[in-house]
Amino acid sequence: MPDSVTVTVPATTANLGAGFDCIGAALTLYNRFHFQAADTTKINVVGTEAAGVSVGEDNLLYQAFVRFYEQIQQKTPPVHVEIELGVPLSRGLGSSATAIIGGFVGANEMAGKPLSDAEVLDLAIALEGHPDNVVPAFLGNCQLSVKTDSQWHFCPIPWAENVVPAIAIPDFELSTEAARAVLPSQIDRGDAIFNISRLGLLLRGLETANPDWLTAALDDKIHQPYRQKLIQGYEAVQTAAKAAGAYGLVISGAGPTLLALSAPEQAETVAQAMTKAWGTVDVVAQAQVLAIAPQGVEVRLGC
Repeated sequence: MPDSVTVTVPATTANLGAGFDCIGAALTLYNRFHFQAADTTKINVVGTEAAGVSVGEDNLLYQAFVRFYEQIQQKTPPVHVEIELGVPLSRGLGSSATAIIGGFVGANEMAGKPLSDAEVLDLAIALEGHPDNVVPAFLGNCQLSVKTDSQWHFCPIPWAENVVPAIAIPDFELSTEAARAVLPSQIDRGDAIFNISRLGLLLRGLETANPDWLTAALDDKIHQPYRQKLIQGYEAVQTAAKAAGAYGLVISGAGPTLLALSAPEQAETVAQAMTKAWGTVDVVAQAQVLAIAPQGVEVRLGC
């Protein structure tokens, strides 16, 4: 069994509009977690938002670590953990999923890998409560997750290289709980049909980079009309992104980060237009042009 393990997990964007709670994609933005066997447990966090992460037993990464050892019916060993933050907190980019995947994968490696990848992923989905972030964080690429009575099925979604994601991250947070609280308990049949048609078109649009299909596909009537009211400046940013050449704009996960898809030659212009639009309503935002991460969780043994 290794004395130390480093686990790197990508950020994710979930939903992509019509794919509510079932589609997610890994992005080239990362959190890194170092585990070192020790005599006592200690958690250290580094990064621009380190003060926002608990270093106590309620730390989500550590909760996953403990849950793993409960699953294999062993006592949780003491461990030194260092968390290197690269994914913003509570911004709709899967920071909690990185912690959950990091905790379970790190524990599995430190314990000598008693569980299979499928078993680890099942634990992660159960702790997170839904698959759209943890699955692409674990597997990489864009993934569709479907639950049957007996098991999960994960379907990789082809994503054309010339469909480029640009994100704008505002300087305010939005909790997943608040974003879920505004959703209706029932939806109109017409809205369901609307989303089903857009989801089918989204899958083909991502694969083919067909601009007309993507423009129509990046729409939704199940969650975004309700959540956008929680995001100051949403309409201004959406209008600016489309004017700059984006196919469309969606809320990344529960938000408030907004994600636009465009051709490569428009991506940087779109990103800057998004931050400028947010500035008109006194919101400071940072923009990044990213790519789809082809690999999910990565493990390195030793220092």
